[in-house]
Amino acid sequence: MQGNLLYAQSGGVTAVINASACAVIETARKHKVRVYAARNGIIGALREELIDTSKESASAIAALRHTPGGAFGSCRFKLKSIEQSRPQYERLIDVLRAHDIRWFLYNGGNDSADTANKISQIGKALGHDVKVIGVPKTVDNDLAVTDCCPGFGSVAKYTAVSVLEASLDVASMAESSTKVFVMEVMGRHAGWIAAAAGLAGKSADEAPHIILFPEIPFDEETFLARVKATVDRVGWCTVVVSEGVRNKEGKFLSEVGTRDAFGHAQLGGVAPLLADLVKQKLGYKYHWALPDYLQRSARHIASKTDVEQAYAVGKAGVEYALAGKNAVMPVIVRSSDAPYRWKIEPAPLSKVANHEKKLPKNYISRDGYGITDAARRYLEPLIRGEDPPPYGKDGLPKYVRLKNVAVKQKLPAYSISD
Repeated sequence: MQGNLLYAQSGGVTAVINASACAVIETARKHKVRVYAARNGIIGALREELIDTSKESASAIAALRHTPGGAFGSCRFKLKSIEQSRPQYERLIDVLRAHDIRWFLYNGGNDSADTANKISQIGKALGHDVKVIGVPKTVDNDLAVTDCCPGFGSVAKYTAVSVLEASLDVASMAESSTKVFVMEVMGRHAGWIAAAAGLAGKSADEAPHIILFPEIPFDEETFLARVKATVDRVGWCTVVVSEGVRNKEGKFLSEVGTRDAFGHAQLGGVAPLLADLVKQKLGYKYHWALPDYLQRSARHIASKTDVEQAYAVGKAGVEYALAGKNAVMPVIVRSSDAPYRWKIEPAPLSKVANHEKKLPKNYISRDGYGITDAARRYLEPLIRGEDPPPYGKDGLPKYVRLKNVAVKQKLPAYSISD
């Protein structure tokens, strides 16, 4: 194989994104293809800040499979349309051409799929033959076409386990202390992670007693009545709320009025808001928790299914690229719930980019505060199995830090604002 392969990570990292990186590098090495990695995602590609992964040992690359975070750095930077940002696309192609990069794998979510799709188009237009593959990743589980997204199974497992364990604590203290516990989870527009919390309990009296989804408008009166009824019946109440919960007017409950790099509204924390509401209206003592980065970086409790799927999409991405496929993404196709069976197939990036998969209505209970049996059938296989990292004598996980040796630059310096 002549030419090099460029791999980049994008967006919020996950507990298993490095498993995909591991698969990309190990698979490419089997085909005698050199892999460069962009430092900090597409920003590094534009700046010509590339990393030569051939300088890493086989054992270091293998250790990526059980190491959380993004080994090469990620970014929240979205390339606009080709018409709006043509100079940036031209710069990117110049970098690819300068380093004889014939295959580009972009490991990310929805915005990354859109970027990868655009790069595949501009490569043709500018006469540089580069095969572009999107590699799926997102804890939000909101990518279209694929049955699930690598990264989601592990955050789902972390969420369900955390709700189960914290609720045992609350139940122990409820007689004379905390009556209501509120845990906020990620999920701006889709309630997949919130739904996963529902796996912690199977009956109405088991936590979580209330789940608040982005798909269901928040009603203060109904919510408070449900909290009170639960405390009266059970003695305490666990609430799981998605960060993207909105009121009846469609406004985020916790919107603070600013925007991130992708133009998304910045959210300020809905758990303390709800906890204070419970205190003011019902007088209950409360505690709230915001796992934030903890939920997406908890490799110690990763789902084995998730790790295997993250590796599988990375491996397939390289195989698709070397086979000449372009503008596709390896997606997970479920063939059976019980026993759980899945496979990898290519899907056009055009069908993934700019599409968002919401939680299906039949996954949410009629009262809007729980999950259905259909949701359980979908979710349970994704959190099955354990794949713990190796531990050292100090009691801590043995995670790898790569050397990340820089590739010599060949082009003039470039600022992403150019």
